[in-house]
Amino acid sequence: MMKYQKKSEIINGINLKYVYEGEGPAVLLLHGFPDSAELWENQIGPLVDAGYSVIAPDQRGFGDSELLEGVEHYTIDKIAADALALMDHLGVQKARLVGHDFGAFVGWYLATVHADRFECYMPLSVGHPNSYAKAGIRQKQLGWYALFYQFEGIAETMLAKDDWALFRAFIENHPGAETWIKDLSRPGRMTAGLNWYRANFMAAFSGELPLPNATIPVQAVWSTGDMALAEEQMAGTAEFVNGDFKYHTFEGVSHWITMDASDQLNPIILDFIKDYKG
Repeated sequence: MMKYQKKSEIINGINLKYVYEGEGPAVLLLHGFPDSAELWENQIGPLVDAGYSVIAPDQRGFGDSELLEGVEHYTIDKIAADALALMDHLGVQKARLVGHDFGAFVGWYLATVHADRFECYMPLSVGHPNSYAKAGIRQKQLGWYALFYQFEGIAETMLAKDDWALFRAFIENHPGAETWIKDLSRPGRMTAGLNWYRANFMAAFSGELPLPNATIPVQAVWSTGDMALAEEQMAGTAEFVNGDFKYHTFEGVSHWITMDASDQLNPIILDFIKDYKG
């Protein structure tokens, strides 16, 4: 169980659960699938200790936040609007932004379309969507799951079949499996998570939502053990960043960098955002 207390508020018209800890300049942390704010448990404490306030929501459909029925509720603009509304609710005009997995895609939308609300951005695992769309055959092969998730009902059944054998194989039997399976086994939660992919498939994976180049500083992070994302889509991100761009690779670390390499990741986060502390 997460050691940080979650608050509950009606934000952007839905019941949103979120962690809000610390005092000082704000850092917004956005998780992806199949996670929740728990993804950031190893980062919240060090950020608070370093003098930041940390905002880590369970994004819509995940964790303890409200589940909405219907694919139309999970488009990128609605998900991003939750984050902006939460910042407004907390009186935060600008934040430092960190996103992982699909949360990194949401982060790219926020960091480019709403650049005036963010000082800097650290995407973990997922590069700029324009770079993802341009990435070669290796990325297309690794991204098979996004197409599979489009088959509503079939994907849910196949992922959970035989004690979640396909899901376990896809995540390479990561130690977080039991927690994720417990969360996704709740009524409607698997469909809500997959609806993120269904609502944004063309935008996120085919480049049909071309985002502007980032104008704020970006620190990209990728890991060689990522089962879903090739390096090309992250390294190619430099082409779509007009501001300062830094790039760090973790050798032999899985997709879940925040969990598996927190001791190495946390100093990189703190070093990157310190220049924008004010």
